Amino acid sequence: MQGMESLHQRLRLVVLVATLGGAACRPSAVPPPQPVVLAPRLVPEPASTTITGGAPFDLARTSNIVVDPGNAEVAAIAEMLAAQIRRPTQFPILVSTTATSPGAIVLRLSGAPASVGDEGYALTVTADSVRLVANRPAGLFHGIQTIRQLLPQDIESEMGSERSTWQIPAQNIVDYPRFVWRGAMLDVARHFFTVREVQQYIDLLALYKMNVLHLHLSDDQGWRIALNSRPQLTALGSVTQVGGGQGGFYTQQDYQNIIRYAAARYILVVPEIDMPSHINAGLIAYPDLGCSARPTGPYSGTDVGWSSLCVDKEATYAFVDDVVREISGITPGPYFHIGGDEVQTLTHDQYVRFVERVQGIVNKYGKKMIGWEEITKARLNPTTIAQQWKSDSATAALASGAKLILSPAPKIYLDMKYTPTTELGLHWAAYVEVRDSYDWDPAAYIRGVGEKDILGVEAPIWSETVRNIGAVMYLALPRMPAVAEVGWTPQANRTWDGFRSRVASHAPRWNYLGMNYYHSPQVPW
Repeated sequence: MQGMESLHQRLRLVVLVATLGGAACRPSAVPPPQPVVLAPRLVPEPASTTITGGAPFDLARTSNIVVDPGNAEVAAIAEMLAAQIRRPTQFPILVSTTATSPGAIVLRLSGAPASVGDEGYALTVTADSVRLVANRPAGLFHGIQTIRQLLPQDIESEMGSERSTWQIPAQNIVDYPRFVWRGAMLDVARHFFTVREVQQYIDLLALYKMNVLHLHLSDDQGWRIALNSRPQLTALGSVTQVGGGQGGFYTQQDYQNIIRYAAARYILVVPEIDMPSHINAGLIAYPDLGCSARPTGPYSGTDVGWSSLCVDKEATYAFVDDVVREISGITPGPYFHIGGDEVQTLTHDQYVRFVERVQGIVNKYGKKMIGWEEITKARLNPTTIAQQWKSDSATAALASGAKLILSPAPKIYLDMKYTPTTELGLHWAAYVEVRDSYDWDPAAYIRGVGEKDILGVEAPIWSETVRNIGAVMYLALPRMPAVAEVGWTPQANRTWDGFRSRVASHAPRWNYLGMNYYHSPQVPW
């Protein structure tokens, strides 16, 4: 198997030498110059790629996608790939259980090495076919993202292309993720984002094999999900956002539409209701539950830590129970995020009692609790997950057997400005350029925290300065692909020079997709 360097070596030139005839003095034919074809620029970098040097696969009008009969999930994945190909090529690309002609793309849930696990795949490209095999449907889905990136960039076009040939270089790929948690967080509380905007963000995550979308559904500025048991939460708590404006919220149908859209792309949605602080929007509806340092009321600023639930009131836990029960009931994933960060109005003992009691409520409804690293002050169950963001205090979770998600603010808080001159973002943690987000090793980042302690990585975008999906994309690109590679690719296969060269070639894809991005001077566009 070849490492990452083999991806960037130039393919050898195939020189066709004219057959000589006649006398030896006859001048030999000079072959025309042949183009040098560069190896594919995949992000994330696969675990193993071998460029075979054979003739490429030519996608043709007669090509089809072949699946085993009787598996609707695999057929749906195949149909997604077919739809991707049909738009720019104008080829019919049928999904069937038999190859109708040479030039098929074959998807199978058999034949993959056990070592690729549930999300990995093996891909073989020859002149005759593209063969993708995996152990689970998630692996096939990630594999079709690789096929998508192997095709020319205008495969992303929503309109017909004038291209006459659609080739994939001959190669063998065996690929699987380093970490099981490769996430992104979107703050829909500071500024509200529509269902369609969230789906556009999901599309970006799927392209780069990320598998978790963490939705920050409440904060001081807005409560963004409707609950039947507590209707005043959205009636009163959703109507503003940072800087003013009308805010908004998701109906339960909206929320389930987001979940279904994400699930079809093998992305898990994790809901967060931040408490006991960051709760002002909830207290607008239930002011008797508040023990905040300021009067409860609509808030459009950005200060943090001043709002709080009254954690010594039984009514508070009835409220928390309703919230956790109802959101858990409409969220098929196994996790519920309670926030737990930046609490300034409670004593240590009050905070610990609250976290431990809420942990029990979350577990009662069949969910595993996640919280920001401050929850490590409490006694955590082994199933609880601590999300590191500011320091190494998260290591306290390891004593209870809990796992960590790493979200170090100076590395992958994508709401941080790239440089002092970029308009969007904040800079309280650092200026975070593309290399900062890429060039670090999670297993070496915190002393005493090794690979076995880490569930994965997650890149948040907090939305104090972000008002629409175009602004989100500007902050996410090209840093989100960097985070995706940190989470997916073996550390030994990663180099900054390799990544910056590969990600530069993705800009035309983003242009076709209408995705805004930052033209970092660190990337050779």
